[in-house]
Amino acid sequence: MNQPIWTPSAERVANANLTRFMEFVAETCSISVDDYDTLHAWSVKHPEQFWPLVWEFCGIRSSKPWQQVIAHPERMPGARWFPGARLNFAENLLRYRDDNTAIIFHGEDNHRRQLSYAELHAQVAALAGALKDAGVVQGDRVAGFMPNLPETVIAMLATSSLGAIWTSCSPDFGTNGVVDRFGQTRPKVLFCADGCFYNGKTHSCSTKVRGIAKAIASIERIVIVPCVDAQPMLEEFPHCSILLDDFVAAFTDTELRFEQLPFDHPLYILYSSGTTGVPKCIVHGAGNTLIQHLKELVLHTDLQREERIFYYTTCGWMMWNWLVSSLAVGATVVLYDGSPLHRRGNVLLDLIDEVEINIFGTSAKYISALEKTGIRPRDSHHLDSLRTILSTGSPLLPENYDYVYRHIKDDVALCSISGGTDIVSCFCLGNPLLPVYAGELQCAGLGMKLEILDESGQAVRETKGELACAAPFPSMPVAFWDDPDDVRYHAAYFERTPGKWCHGDHAEVTSHNGYIIYGRSDATLNPGGVRIGTAEIYRQVEKLTEVLESLAVGQQWKGDERVILFVRLREGLKLDDALRKRMIQAIRGNTTPRHVPAKIIQVTDMPRTISSKMVELAVRDVIHSREVHNADALANPEALQQFVNLPELQQD
Repeated sequence: MNQPIWTPSAERVANANLTRFMEFVAETCSISVDDYDTLHAWSVKHPEQFWPLVWEFCGIRSSKPWQQVIAHPERMPGARWFPGARLNFAENLLRYRDDNTAIIFHGEDNHRRQLSYAELHAQVAALAGALKDAGVVQGDRVAGFMPNLPETVIAMLATSSLGAIWTSCSPDFGTNGVVDRFGQTRPKVLFCADGCFYNGKTHSCSTKVRGIAKAIASIERIVIVPCVDAQPMLEEFPHCSILLDDFVAAFTDTELRFEQLPFDHPLYILYSSGTTGVPKCIVHGAGNTLIQHLKELVLHTDLQREERIFYYTTCGWMMWNWLVSSLAVGATVVLYDGSPLHRRGNVLLDLIDEVEINIFGTSAKYISALEKTGIRPRDSHHLDSLRTILSTGSPLLPENYDYVYRHIKDDVALCSISGGTDIVSCFCLGNPLLPVYAGELQCAGLGMKLEILDESGQAVRETKGELACAAPFPSMPVAFWDDPDDVRYHAAYFERTPGKWCHGDHAEVTSHNGYIIYGRSDATLNPGGVRIGTAEIYRQVEKLTEVLESLAVGQQWKGDERVILFVRLREGLKLDDALRKRMIQAIRGNTTPRHVPAKIIQVTDMPRTISSKMVELAVRDVIHSREVHNADALANPEALQQFVNLPELQQD
């Protein structure tokens, strides 16, 4: 990893937004900014200068100026950003009102739609008028149990224009998982679709919506977006349900007004995965989210107004919120709803060519799945428009980088990014000025004072440790819902090292200031007292063509902990002694003897969250006969049954 796998051209560097921003900083502050490392060091040392320049460079709109940039910067948590400023999130995303394309939607069922910025503005205005007429006011919660449709974006923008709070889950959540989330935040209005399409099948949402509506007494109105058959829902709730078109019919000529609110006014409530307890309800501020997303989209992702950006996501994952903020740049947001592997894995690749996507976002698992199935996109697709690939959700292994540059496109910026729901943004991400090293995230985000902490809480370099942030940043949650004294908020991030945000990732900063993410630190293995990141094992095992995916957990055994590895193999294959031996050789030869599993067991499926992250902790609980809390938060809770009472785990 000492040599870059890709380097941006001089032309690309010269035309980057980040290059212009560096010139802007140098001119405005009369300082020398020669490279990214210098810029980053300045941004964390002088946040009171850096963040206002991001505000100005990205053209954030506000009706009142701030009184100061940051109040109480010594507090973690507790710092407040831009007190005194008044703005509206939706107004910033709807700053354009022209015929340029705002949204392109493609569904798995081949349904397609397109909206201009003028049309988007008009539809948000009508829905905002209808919500206001329905009694929605500042601070109310509006929920979406919705597929990834244009109507989902419109409902969010209409909600935020009024100063209400948007919260959402996707239809792949189970009823209990939705109630565990929305039940805490008590929405007044529920937007839902009557059904959705996934993997060639039609899925009705009627039963789930019935359960949600009956369990949450705060819901006064159900607005239905018809996709399959809305009649059963209308008949089930005749007094409070209405079709979207009927809901907005009387408000088609409404003028859109934007409530002017404090910078940190609540915008979104997002939810933790809920696999270890009741989901945390994480409240994110409007201005906080806006300025962080614009920094990442404009400076780090290099998004231009004339471009088209896509991320494979659902509205139950924070990448949906991140993607939608691209509207503030005036770019075209491409939405897709359905299976990413439809059409034998080609549906998203077809979408790149058909829509001419410039920035394509996906998960590491998707890239790995393409490789495992033998798909070679550069042989079957043009991909002429594609200039950047973004990846998140889990660590992107060096082998994945090799696959992208050999078999997808050799002249593309491959940017692995990492952050999460907790910050609705990224700690580490891409950079249009820097080379790409296989297995590494290019840099720490501007304004993010990242450190890697050892066991004693000291910052280290080129050594594995805990990823932490040592200074406040705007997109820290403004609160947890129903946590008035910030007790749960503090416990979630600050108990281990007071005054520093500990994110729960096992990571390392490299000699050239890139980052390697090894996986979640709370899933770290500890055989014989030696800490091992699960991703180190996955990387070696998943090199083998027979292995589709793997999952490692620690099992308490005879006063110690031993490593148990579960593998899912290609269809038709069976784990035999020869394959098991090859796995052990790969792990031992490329890591250490401590990494070698005591047991390797074949399974047919891995439990995962709605956002496709595998849940080591749930499996660990099952093999220790402990209750798995909130199994309904999993996309496939039935997969856990494979791990119950395994005879292999009772043997030496």
